[in-house]
Amino acid sequence: MARVLGTEGWRLGWCLFLEWARREEEQAEGDGVVAGWPRRREKTARPVASLGILGAWLQPGMAESTEVRKLVYLVTGGCGFLGEHVVRMLLQREPRLSELRVFDLHLGPWLEELKTGPVQVTAIQGDVTQAHEVAAAVAGAHVVIHAAGLVDVFGRASPKTIHEVNVQGTKNVIEACVQTGTRFLVYTSSMEVVGPNIKGHPFYRGNEDTPYEAVHKHPYPCSKAQAERLVLEANGREVRGGLPLVTCALRPTGIYGEGHQIMRDFYHQGLRLGGRLFRAIPASVEHGRVYVGNVAWMHVLVARELERRAALVGGQVYFCYDESPYKSYEDFNMEFLGPCGLRLVETRLLAPYWLLMLLAVLNALLQWLLRPLLLYAPLLNPYTLAVANTTFTVSTDKAQRHFGYEPLFSWEDSRTRTIRWVRAMEGSAQ
Repeated sequence: MARVLGTEGWRLGWCLFLEWARREEEQAEGDGVVAGWPRRREKTARPVASLGILGAWLQPGMAESTEVRKLVYLVTGGCGFLGEHVVRMLLQREPRLSELRVFDLHLGPWLEELKTGPVQVTAIQGDVTQAHEVAAAVAGAHVVIHAAGLVDVFGRASPKTIHEVNVQGTKNVIEACVQTGTRFLVYTSSMEVVGPNIKGHPFYRGNEDTPYEAVHKHPYPCSKAQAERLVLEANGREVRGGLPLVTCALRPTGIYGEGHQIMRDFYHQGLRLGGRLFRAIPASVEHGRVYVGNVAWMHVLVARELERRAALVGGQVYFCYDESPYKSYEDFNMEFLGPCGLRLVETRLLAPYWLLMLLAVLNALLQWLLRPLLLYAPLLNPYTLAVANTTFTVSTDKAQRHFGYEPLFSWEDSRTRTIRWVRAMEGSAQ
């Protein structure tokens, strides 16, 4: 008996030491160092020395069950541009997944091909503005990635609809987590929560702590800012069962890649103009862009780490960026549209900003006058002009320090994949 007690005592002491070491490491990670050394970049998660493992030591057999624990994920907006990439990335990169629920107002036919794999893919047609539909989808899920949202900077939808989807929809997701006991929530926010602001103030290589006056009037950035605030304020709320909700928000810069609607619009506009696009914004105005595959990867990675690093990641926001070059919107788009036959026509004198603003205001006025009769949604309006004409670039390693994010796709690979997609559009348009 003494020998047994001694063995168990040694186990208990060793596990308590590991738990102390883990806490020290997580505290150091917030400062970018681990045990006095610069924090190494990690491709995979390290072994966990946590109270969960301690419990397994005290109760033989629990460690094995923890290793093989199967998880249920829910992706809202799972058939959208980003949502589809998140769904495919989860299936490829989350080995603990047993069921993946894809919730969207419009289900894509491509979901059928995913239902033959080892993971149960459940397609759920529903509306985030309907609380009961959201609650039914969330019930029993371990993790929710809330990517559903109405991205509209051109005035295709009314401000009321944008608010209902982006703000009320997010409230519904949070309340569903609280009511059903789902503890982990990742929210897809946007850089436009911060800026560019309507005053045209540049944001040059900023991070999450860089001071910047976020001034918005457009319904879309206003709604995303409200929704993000709701998610962050919900961190720590008690969910059914008594445990705390853990939330975080990701702020991608301008996303590009396969399926990007705005890239598709620019391409078709160039075709209508005889294969030409005209420069309207100075090339010196820089923007940070990020490949959709890397945005999806960051969602998968942070969702995986929410439980293990709840104290560090919970309630945090992270800019989402990769190795894509800083360029103006027009020059960046030509990285993909140029190889597909379009050319950017340089003019000796750019149109003065006041003239572009006049055209943008006239477009907005015409849109308002025509709305009762037909949908008029031009690419140029006061908001899109302010965004395109204002430098906004981010340079941050917070996501790398907190949960080991590194881009999964290089710039060369991201560019190649996007060009291949545009060329496929080119073939279908002929």
